[in-house]
Amino acid sequence: MTTGTHTSEEVTLARLPSGMAVTTTIHRYRGAEDGPTCYVQGAQHGREINGTEALRRFHDRLPLEELSGTVITVPVANPLTFDRVSYTTPEVLDSVNPNMNRIWPGDAEGSLHQRMAARLWAEISQADAVVDLHTGSPDMLPHVVYQEGDEDARQLAEAFGTGLLLSEQADDDAKEEWHQRGFAGKLRVVAAEEGIPAITPELAHNKQIVEAVVEIGVDGLLDVCRHLGMLPGDVPEREQTVARNHLGQVSATDSGLFRPEPTLEVGQFVSEGTTVGTVYDPTTYEPLYEASADRSGLLYVLTQEATVVAGDQLASVALVRNR
Repeated sequence: MTTGTHTSEEVTLARLPSGMAVTTTIHRYRGAEDGPTCYVQGAQHGREINGTEALRRFHDRLPLEELSGTVITVPVANPLTFDRVSYTTPEVLDSVNPNMNRIWPGDAEGSLHQRMAARLWAEISQADAVVDLHTGSPDMLPHVVYQEGDEDARQLAEAFGTGLLLSEQADDDAKEEWHQRGFAGKLRVVAAEEGIPAITPELAHNKQIVEAVVEIGVDGLLDVCRHLGMLPGDVPEREQTVARNHLGQVSATDSGLFRPEPTLEVGQFVSEGTTVGTVYDPTTYEPLYEASADRSGLLYVLTQEATVVAGDQLASVALVRNR
């Protein structure tokens, strides 16, 4: 019986001033039969390592003898932030574009991150689907983000299988904050503009390998392959909540110590005005204010970080949509 093959290649993404190469490894899994190409990457932000671990286990569990088409994986898309266990690269290396997920499709003659992205875009641009694995804070409900109105991307998100799917408005439909934060340069957004369905699973938990969310990632990738016809079998039907991602999160209006409301946890539905926690002055014990939800919906982020600075995210509530 003819089976598929796995190869790996070390590639240079860019060079540092010393001449040292910034390299990463690209894995290619080729099935015995023709089929789509699916591109998957992890650790675009270096502290978000559960995607990297999910790809290691996906490598062990992918049945090459059943695969049709090609899966391309990059477990460490950004070695610079990976080594720093950080979200951004040091200013001394890229002061112009410190966040790699704002500059896609990159520029082979641009800043360091733009050059790194351009090398990976050479792989991505040939794909039929893109999965950009991220992991948010420990205080986040695992979910998948896709671009609103992109039905192919929505089907990818449903196949990945988290209980919460978040659609994100983009371009002319997006709020001003979306543009101010440079979201037009996200990999998911740029891939969609090129006609490539793309999703961003947010597996939750950074800086530590968490078994439950890693397994969500592995199962999700296998089901994406089934959805694309690259593996046999059907994607199981699941109970999923579809909601709209919004940028108007509940933010701290003053600095202090934050005590989240003990009766709340992520995954609950809350009403507009629900208290999500209280910020205190740690020296006088005085309650400074109660933070409350600005809308009714599903609470998918509730920080457990106690020390907060004005402007910090305290909670996020997604607007539940009819399917």
